[in-house]
Amino acid sequence: GIFPETYIHLKEATVKDRGQHETVIPGELPLGQELTSTLREWAVIWHKLYVDNKTTQFRHVQQLTYSLIEWRSQILSGTLPKDELAELKKKVTAKIDYGNRILGLDLVVRDDNGNILDPDETSTISLFKAHETASKRIDERIQEEKVRQPIFNTTHTYSLYVNFKNFVCNIGEDAELLMSLYDPDLSKFISENYLVRWGSNGMPKEIEKLNNLQAVFTDLSSSDLIRPKISLVCQIVRVGHMELKDGKKHTCGLRRPFGVAVMDITDIIHGKLLPGDLAQVQKDFSHLVDRSTAVARKMGFPEIILPGDVRNDIYVTLIQGEFDKGKKKTPKNVEVTMSVHDEDGNLQEKAIHPGAGYEGVSEYKSVVYYQVKQPYWYETVKVSIAIEEVSRCHLRFTFRHRSSQESRDKSERAFGMAFVKLMNADGTTLQDGKHNLIIYKGDNKKMEDAKSYLTLPYTKVEMEEKETSSGKSLHHLANFTPNKDSTKDSFQIATLICSTKLTQNVDLLGLLNWRSNSQNIAHNLRKLMEVEGGEIVKFLQDTLDALFNIMMEMSENETYDFLVFDALVFIISLIGDIKFQHFNPVLETYIYKHFSATLAYVKLTKVLNCYVGNADDSSKTELLFAALKALKYLFRFIGIFVACMTAILRQMNDYHYNHYINTFKTRQDIIDFLMETFIMFKDLIGKNVYPSDWMVMNMMQSRVFLRAVNQFTSVLNRFFLDQTSFELQLWNNYFHLAVAFLTHESLQLETFSQAKRSKIIKKYGDMRKEIGFKIRDMWYNLGPHKIKFIPAMVGPILEVTLVPEPELRKATIPIFFDMMQCEYNFSGNRNFHMFENELITRLDQEVEGGRGDEQYKILLEKLLLEHCRKHKYLSASGEKFAWLVSSLLENLLDYRTIMHDESKENRMSCTVNVLNFYKEKKREDIYIRYLYKLRDLHTDCENFTEAAYTLLLHLNFLCDLSVVMNAFNCIFSLCSSSLTSLPSSYLEMWEKAIQLSKELADMYENKVFDYEGLSNVLKKRATFYENIMKAMRPQPEYFAVGYYGQGFPSFLRNKIFIYRGKEYERREDFNLKLLTQFPSAEKMTSTAPPGEEIKSSPKQYVQCFIVKPVMNLPPNYKDKPVPEQILNYYRANEVQQFTHSRPFRKGEKDPENEFATMWIERTTYTTAYSFPGILKWFEVRQISTISPLENAIETMELTNEKISNIVQQHVWDRSLPVHPLSMLLNGIVDPAVMGGYTNYEKAFFTEKYLQEHPEDQDKIELLKQLIALQMPLLAEGIRIHGEKLTEQLKPLHDRLTACFRELKKKVEKQYGVITLVRSREERTGNTNKCGNNMQREMLPAQLPKNSSEV
Repeated sequence: GIFPETYIHLKEATVKDRGQHETVIPGELPLGQELTSTLREWAVIWHKLYVDNKTTQFRHVQQLTYSLIEWRSQILSGTLPKDELAELKKKVTAKIDYGNRILGLDLVVRDDNGNILDPDETSTISLFKAHETASKRIDERIQEEKVRQPIFNTTHTYSLYVNFKNFVCNIGEDAELLMSLYDPDLSKFISENYLVRWGSNGMPKEIEKLNNLQAVFTDLSSSDLIRPKISLVCQIVRVGHMELKDGKKHTCGLRRPFGVAVMDITDIIHGKLLPGDLAQVQKDFSHLVDRSTAVARKMGFPEIILPGDVRNDIYVTLIQGEFDKGKKKTPKNVEVTMSVHDEDGNLQEKAIHPGAGYEGVSEYKSVVYYQVKQPYWYETVKVSIAIEEVSRCHLRFTFRHRSSQESRDKSERAFGMAFVKLMNADGTTLQDGKHNLIIYKGDNKKMEDAKSYLTLPYTKVEMEEKETSSGKSLHHLANFTPNKDSTKDSFQIATLICSTKLTQNVDLLGLLNWRSNSQNIAHNLRKLMEVEGGEIVKFLQDTLDALFNIMMEMSENETYDFLVFDALVFIISLIGDIKFQHFNPVLETYIYKHFSATLAYVKLTKVLNCYVGNADDSSKTELLFAALKALKYLFRFIGIFVACMTAILRQMNDYHYNHYINTFKTRQDIIDFLMETFIMFKDLIGKNVYPSDWMVMNMMQSRVFLRAVNQFTSVLNRFFLDQTSFELQLWNNYFHLAVAFLTHESLQLETFSQAKRSKIIKKYGDMRKEIGFKIRDMWYNLGPHKIKFIPAMVGPILEVTLVPEPELRKATIPIFFDMMQCEYNFSGNRNFHMFENELITRLDQEVEGGRGDEQYKILLEKLLLEHCRKHKYLSASGEKFAWLVSSLLENLLDYRTIMHDESKENRMSCTVNVLNFYKEKKREDIYIRYLYKLRDLHTDCENFTEAAYTLLLHLNFLCDLSVVMNAFNCIFSLCSSSLTSLPSSYLEMWEKAIQLSKELADMYENKVFDYEGLSNVLKKRATFYENIMKAMRPQPEYFAVGYYGQGFPSFLRNKIFIYRGKEYERREDFNLKLLTQFPSAEKMTSTAPPGEEIKSSPKQYVQCFIVKPVMNLPPNYKDKPVPEQILNYYRANEVQQFTHSRPFRKGEKDPENEFATMWIERTTYTTAYSFPGILKWFEVRQISTISPLENAIETMELTNEKISNIVQQHVWDRSLPVHPLSMLLNGIVDPAVMGGYTNYEKAFFTEKYLQEHPEDQDKIELLKQLIALQMPLLAEGIRIHGEKLTEQLKPLHDRLTACFRELKKKVEKQYGVITLVRSREERTGNTNKCGNNMQREMLPAQLPKNSSEV
């Protein structure tokens, strides 16, 4: 056999449906089968995690897999006792379910014994309940694993860890160190204090804390991370005598201000925080944070408040006071003592917390300022009391003068008191902010008797309000006795409530306490919509509980159902707002963990149906719109309703459906029923009622819906198809429902693993094919009504055909031909333009969205061509359209593929290909969309010139004057930006900017009459002219690049492109960039055109060489002395032709005259468009090659033109430097060069050449004339050179004159004499600034026999 016998193990199995589709069912335990299939499915994902280098997840899956393999071995061994097997079964199923969840696989639903439920044998409601139970069980397991649910995978909370090392300061007394976070920009502390008590001996007061002083500042949110500055502030309070020099008889234990230390920790906050809340930090950083670590919370809420998080902190800040010195000569040394009491005056023990790290204290004593009339404390403490006690408690502040002398200090009594209640009379908590408290004076016993003062006003605002209402002054109450003068003392505090149970909003409080105030439920529900969003999200769970409790407990009043529904929609919309979107997970958690009103779906559904049914009521339009936006979460609350409906539909057979339809009394009733059903089904399909991993539930729903929809199609055919009873909107709704069903993500089998795909096909089949074939049949049933669905149904049918299922595509693509035929026959225009335009539009959208492939393109082309060629009238136009669509698809698929390519150049090429297609088809809307995509690509690459040229194309489609001017200004700025405003890779296009400025100026002057705008444009234009003449502009190189071989994509394959390089870009750098794009390409060393062998090779070959642009000078510049600065622009811009000269040997090498067989072949490349343009490269459309003789003629013509130009410039401007002229003349008349004529003589002026090329006789004569013509031009140049002679140039000039004399003698002897006649002005010396006088007259002179006249 193939395998050794020891490797073969026979397994018991049952074979069902023998043949091609047979199923092998192993005889092992079902759990063993599940383990095997699970491990196979996980193995694929495990491998992908390794390839993607996701190490953490890879290790996690590895551990899970090894556990399952071990347990599988134990189960298959068959040796486990029954009780151990049952226990192991629970562990295995829990591990499988947990692994499936973290890997994003489907939820497996089981019975109580862990066996997989068969949906065919289980009721729909039981199946739904099983899904809920399984999902909750896995959630709880994951919560145990990760402390937090995986739903909170984004860090919203951070913590700052502080390790206190030492405090070195020679105080000599005990000290308190209070550390907190501070925002210097807002001048505000943002955290509680971390308190360290330091002894006078230089060590902590509690010696056990030595080297263990650490704290963590928690609840920091992402908004804190972006604060511009954060400081860690340490306030140092000395605890001892009034003065350091005081002795034993002086008062001790006073808290005195000493100093402060500040550290900027902005960088730490921005990058070195511990992610997570306290529980997460304790778990992840247990080596830093343990139970002994002090916890200082943020004075405010974290970014997310989870359901179940309870906090009830009241922060009180002593701000300032002003105290009359009374009978004393100097201001008092005031100490404030703060305590918490209930309404009976009982002290709340340890309710005040000065700082984290220590237990609370019953009384808090402030810092004492020595002889200060208006002390400023800014000391913050936290008050923590039970929530139920808050309504009964108040804060009491007593004021006492502290003497430095101990004997006097003992006799001092409190001279005043103030208080503030924590809860207002309406039940709301004390408002955040500052409070100016009244200081009451009088009997000390009354100050300690709560019943004596709690009936009095505690703030000055409250006193003024009571005075206003009663008309009497109440200031005397401040002294407890009416006879004394009112006090001038004042005291100010600030409070901040951080509570998840206490609200400062009376409307929200009324809703939360609805049972005690049931007559105002409707009012409170309406007012909820006016409550500030931040307050609602703090109490999200309590608010939602209240809403559902009202709905369920007040069921006799339907008004509440609508108000609760509206309130729910308001809250869901609020959380959808970007400001509160991070509370989405909180709402999710509430639904999964805390929502218990299981019958709420009945009422919610009823209200929703009412709103939908009254959609035409303008008063309810806004409410309906808000409800539709919130459907995602509303359906989560009514998920059981969908299960109930599915259960009912599942039990219905053909008889039930027919009977139900027959119960409707009128045709309109049937229409209404079908309309509502189609809309509801489509909404349920689109909103994903169940989580995506509830595969069994989703497939069950799809199967039931499919059966129902197919039942309703017979009703459509029976009642609403003929000419008199046809219902367009009903059929339209059916088609859109069917397409939505077919394209739903849960049915796209290609996106699933092989294992999942096999399970679905085995159990449910491919439901897409069933409904797709039904769509096809229903379309063909329409008959003459089809034209009513064109072009509206083109897009939906396209979606169907794009589904990658071959049989479905073959069945539905012919509908396109039917649409073409239908429009051709019934539109009256004898064409199918509506269909064509709509298909092109939708194809563009669908392919860009990821649909469609090469197989679809081939099949679409094939089927359209087959049908069109058989048609009498559509054979020509239809075939043309088929090729057109195929071409479009090829471009779009290339574009989509290349959009994920790192090469932006390739992306630009594909974009231009698509652009050109839409330009040809006159699809302006899509064309402009791609224009701007191309613009964005250019700006990303800093190709600003090309970006401007791209925008210029849009101008052709603009009509509105203001829009045109805006576009002009945008392009104008791109073309004209200064040297410093854009990156160095930018080439300034001042010439183009000048052209645009002229058009802009015309608009400003003659159309919009904006003279200020005109003035600015003209000023800029003047700058452009100046820049052209003075600024240096580097010229780019141009490169020819050939892509040869079948390995390249179609838009590059076997084509040549001219590339415009960046300034200073060398060929080596360009080559490197080119080969980086195509790492597998082979660089060609020859510049010769490749043969067919290379072009047909499956490999990639790249050929690259420099080409020279051919200047295309505007007509108004020709034959004129144009300055070099102007000409330089045209040498590299506005060019469309490029040349490359390639030396080659023709014939055998002549050792005596090597040049005779060395030829120069020059190739001219003409591009599709001129440079610069919308790309930095264009395809070569035409290639022409000239012979060496023609090359020689052109070279001589260019040289003569160069001499003539420089001579004319010197005649025009005598101030020009003579050096360029010297160099030019020397390079021509030098004996080593001798004009290069010798080479031409050896190559062309021979009898042998004339015998071989008799057709070149005229060209040879022309070359001789050009050589002869060069002599008078050189003579004129040497004459001007002599006129500008300096002492240093005299030797050079003498040598030039001598060399020229020899050269001229030889040339005139061999090629004749040509004389240039000066114009009259030159002969008279009148050459000042007169361009027209620079024309030369070429007159014949005496020529030898072999000369010719010119």
